[in-house]
Amino acid sequence: MNIICKGMKTWIYPVLGIALIAMSGCKKKEAPAPEQPPIQSETPVVEREDQAEPKKETVQMSITKDFFGQTPDSKQVDLYTLVNANGMTAKITNYGAILVSLEVPDRDGHMVDIALGYDNLNDYIERGNFFGATVGRYANRIGGAKFTLDGVEYKLAANNGPNHLHGGKKGFDKVVWRVEDTKEEDDQLVVKLTYISEDGEEGYPGNLACCVTYTLTNANDLRIDYEAETDKTTVVNLTNHSYFNLTGQGTGNILDHVVMINADKYTVFDEGLIPTGEIRSVEGTPLDFTSPTSIGARIGQVGSGYDQNYILSKGSAGAGSLTLCARVLEPTSGRIMEVHTTEPGVQFYTGNFLNNTIIGKDGKVYNKHYGFCLETQHYPDSPNKPDFPTTVLKPGQKFTSTTVYSFSAQ
Repeated sequence: MNIICKGMKTWIYPVLGIALIAMSGCKKKEAPAPEQPPIQSETPVVEREDQAEPKKETVQMSITKDFFGQTPDSKQVDLYTLVNANGMTAKITNYGAILVSLEVPDRDGHMVDIALGYDNLNDYIERGNFFGATVGRYANRIGGAKFTLDGVEYKLAANNGPNHLHGGKKGFDKVVWRVEDTKEEDDQLVVKLTYISEDGEEGYPGNLACCVTYTLTNANDLRIDYEAETDKTTVVNLTNHSYFNLTGQGTGNILDHVVMINADKYTVFDEGLIPTGEIRSVEGTPLDFTSPTSIGARIGQVGSGYDQNYILSKGSAGAGSLTLCARVLEPTSGRIMEVHTTEPGVQFYTGNFLNNTIIGKDGKVYNKHYGFCLETQHYPDSPNKPDFPTTVLKPGQKFTSTTVYSFSAQ
């Protein structure tokens, strides 16, 4: 078994109990060029007299580490702050490999934090909600909290009614990851984190060695690379569960955000949000975001809000290629977020279960629809749906996945 990420050998050897562990680095790929011109909002952008090009000042690129807190079992947790040459800032903690904040410029160069989250570690531990979290071992839902591999049935934690959600009662978002490396190279800043999910954890088979690498570039891209290897056949589906609000976290709802999702099909689900196996076209439905549409335009037609898995259109690029997933424009600030991914699907979620009991960063109250998620991933319940793209990982294979969030303004 080749365990990923340099520096993990001495740490995982006692866990996996193998004689030799060959190390290989987490690989980097170039961020993709935009495939389409920026979307045009249904809401016109108001021209302002003071809209002169702001003077850009060079910022010293940096990575700093600060104490973020201590878990109930006395594990230290740190906060890593990455600042690129444009002043764009990402803060990442090794608790849950969580993206705590992301400061992005508007059309005038003004920075705001667009990621929902908490100010302190204790709130992440006690209140959760998956803000900014790395989710696994299996993101999204597995029906009946069980699946069968090689004739063996594996029972998982049922933490979402009768179903299994986001890795179980103690998924990857609730563990302390090991920071393997932080570095500045060329025009990018890198934080690399690793975690060993032991055989039987939350019911999953196999010791799974995981690596998540956050990269902030001077092109204002935030890239997330995932890798994993196992010593026993298992299933794996990793994603990032950030809630975004391009106006700024806690500033209001996201219903005026204009969204394009590069998907003309979706997976039909039952009342428990478990796919039935049927795939339908989005054409003529309120799920159709193939053309830029505000989130609020048809949200009243889909119950409490969007919580839907879309099948991404890969075209000639093919499965596993880094292709356009979605583009979001916030008309008031002009901020644009483009998402590219190697994953076959994306879960579009509009914060339907947020309510005024959730107090986020800076004392901001998070109400319903105050954030949206674009969770790039394989389809829900794939282990029980043989016609879906497989999430099975076998010994000797390597799971890889990349998602890039690119920011600009108009």
